[in-house]
Amino acid sequence: MNIELSDLQARHPSAPAHAPAALQGISLQLGVGEQVAIIGPSGAGKTSLLQVLACAQRPTQGEFLLGGQDPWRLSTGELRRLRGQLFLAPQVPPLPPRQRVVTSVLAGRLPAMSMAASLRSLFYPTDIPAAYEALKHFDLSDKLFDRVDRLSGGERQRVGLARALLSPASLWLIDEPLSALDPMRARLAMTALVGLARERQITMVATLHQVDMALAHFDRIIGLLKGQIVFDLPSAQVSPERLAHLYEHELGQGALPSELDQDLVAPAPVVMHCR
Repeated sequence: MNIELSDLQARHPSAPAHAPAALQGISLQLGVGEQVAIIGPSGAGKTSLLQVLACAQRPTQGEFLLGGQDPWRLSTGELRRLRGQLFLAPQVPPLPPRQRVVTSVLAGRLPAMSMAASLRSLFYPTDIPAAYEALKHFDLSDKLFDRVDRLSGGERQRVGLARALLSPASLWLIDEPLSALDPMRARLAMTALVGLARERQITMVATLHQVDMALAHFDRIIGLLKGQIVFDLPSAQVSPERLAHLYEHELGQGALPSELDQDLVAPAPVVMHCR
């Protein structure tokens, strides 16, 4: 699904009237099957941008097109069908605590299922092998029949990501997918998501605090600061200087995020003395 934003502005519905807009003058184009990472300090507007793209928050100004359509000019039924082509994975997935993992994962298919089929799936999961394979991508297949409330925070986050693999969506919107994952499983999750999105020609927008992971897995990086795009570049052109400027208000003038110190700055040589 292609995305077009032009001079878009959006503000939180509960924000005071005098507060600045969460998104200010955003202009952006994504082609079908393109994957992009959005980085920036806390409060930059990353989650707000995903909410707009998910048709969950209405822009207050500018143009917004999904697949060539303005979502907010569609009828209620047309908007519902459009939302069925979107998959939003929030940082904390809303998983029913007493539900089995297999049922939670298969819920990713609900937009393409009839009411009768979705109700049957709650009691009799219809495609257990598909759920198993989706979980396998995130090193979680052994939890297939566990209850959600017996999982750790990181395991719940991976269940939420596994849903995307069974979704009929052509646009994945992934919000901070690595926040509760250890480094090994973070790499595994990012490899699975980006690799399968490319293979299936799914457009993917992911917000990340882990800048090193964004640079390693995405060809295009967008830097967001105070609701505005600071840069939109191929990952190879995102220099330490650009990152320092992006994060300097959060970390101090000229400072780099800690995870970049080792990845983008050459390490000092190790000297060994033998006696």
